Amino acid sequence: MSDPDAAAQAIRDAEPEAVINAAAYTAVDKAEDEEGLAQIVNGDAPGAMANACHDLGIPLVQISTDYVFDGSGDAPFKPTDPTGPLGAYGRTKLAGEQAIRAEGGPFAILRTSWVFSAHGGNFVKTMVRLSESRDRLSIVADQIGGPTPARAIAEACLTMAAQLQRAPEKSGVYHFSGGPDISWAGFAREIFSQAGRDVVVEDIPSAAYPTPAKRPLNSRLDCSDLAVFGPNRPDWKAGLKEVLTELGTI
Repeated sequence: MSDPDAAAQAIRDAEPEAVINAAAYTAVDKAEDEEGLAQIVNGDAPGAMANACHDLGIPLVQISTDYVFDGSGDAPFKPTDPTGPLGAYGRTKLAGEQAIRAEGGPFAILRTSWVFSAHGGNFVKTMVRLSESRDRLSIVADQIGGPTPARAIAEACLTMAAQLQRAPEKSGVYHFSGGPDISWAGFAREIFSQAGRDVVVEDIPSAAYPTPAKRPLNSRLDCSDLAVFGPNRPDWKAGLKEVLTELGTI
């Protein structure tokens, strides 16, 4: 992905029926110092891949992020709302969206948030790990969003890719996040509750936990437009139970 031409050539060589791009530079804080690399991976490569898909006449499904918004207000963001990323990660992901749309081929951009699974690094696995040695944690409570199981995102992407092959007119930007919306602190409490861990969560504001990249306070996403493809907002509590089970925590 750090070589856009190679990414595009891989698609041309494979001649697939569709492409789902789940790859990205996702180190939000590190991106503040490596925006050039993040731009290549998140912006330039998706554009090159979209060009290849357009030439082959196949759809591209691109996973994007709530970080393209400025996090203002408390209403869920609609796909048509003005963007305003707060940092390098959001800027580069937005650049990828714009590059894909400019190519003119069939596409779906799926913005999601707070992704978790039993694999890789994510909030759920971090909380489980910390609960093994801590009985009290301070967690940010003024950032609100929808935790989203990676499995649900994968299923949605497969559905969208298949339908775009038959109905390219469904091309566009869509939102997909778990419900109901909750704070990070509230999410942590549910993790500990389901895992049977006795950990006290103290609510703190974002200002008490400064990071190199500013996080959006409002990550709520309006997912109603996705109805044209079928998937509903996933129940993240049910998804959390599946992940904790897979991890052997419950």
